[in-house]
Amino acid sequence: MGNAKKVPMRRCVGCNEMKRKKELIRIIKTPEGEILLDPTGKKNGRGAYVCRSGECLKRAVKNKGLERAFKMAVPKEVYDGLAKEMDALG
Repeated sequence: MGNAKKVPMRRCVGCNEMKRKKELIRIIKTPEGEILLDPTGKKNGRGAYVCRSGECLKRAVKNKGLERAFKMAVPKEVYDGLAKEMDALG
């Protein structure tokens, strides 16, 4: 029997579905309190994950998924910036 490699799973803060980490985009809160998109998944900070669809980001805004994950209020400008960056990633 071969050792099956464990696939890291994460929960999307928009749709609350468990998916492979590679299928999701990581959003981080830096130690300075800045909220950024982390396409590499390697930046330092508290991470939350969202599906690659704009629909899940809208759901995360509506159900305050990012605010719960980061334990802080997230300004609307940050959500707008994240939406633009996600569109750029495709």
